[in-house]
Amino acid sequence: MSANLKVTCHDCGTTNRVPADRLGAGPKCGTCGARLVDGKVHELDFRGLEKAARTDELPLLVDFWAAWCGPCRAMAPEFARAANALQGTARFAKVDTQSNPDATVRYDIRGIPALILFQGGREVARLAGARPASQIEAFVRENAKLPA
Repeated sequence: MSANLKVTCHDCGTTNRVPADRLGAGPKCGTCGARLVDGKVHELDFRGLEKAARTDELPLLVDFWAAWCGPCRAMAPEFARAANALQGTARFAKVDTQSNPDATVRYDIRGIPALILFQGGREVARLAGARPASQIEAFVRENAKLPA
């Protein structure tokens, strides 16, 4: 029997328990039916980020960005490629720093793009600047405890 992991739905905010061996099978939220681990990048607001960062046991990599930031826009497709490559082992989200200034203050974001990796209710690593997908994937693999 595999261990259950807590995973917050990025659509409705409900915390779900998902068997670790079922992460790759496309588990859905028990409340709204949204896919929980889909290999896509989800936009979060400050409140959604706070809940997911505090609750999720699956690694969560968050890109702090802004629409006016050229390097942020350039890195977006690379971030999406990394999210797809790590589907079932990590989740990816973006937080718009212009729309969510509280997140910028709370997480001490001094420059964008900034990547913060969360797991088990705490920040485990941070990376600044635009990166290719391969470096983003390596960053997650090196710093997170990935499910088997």
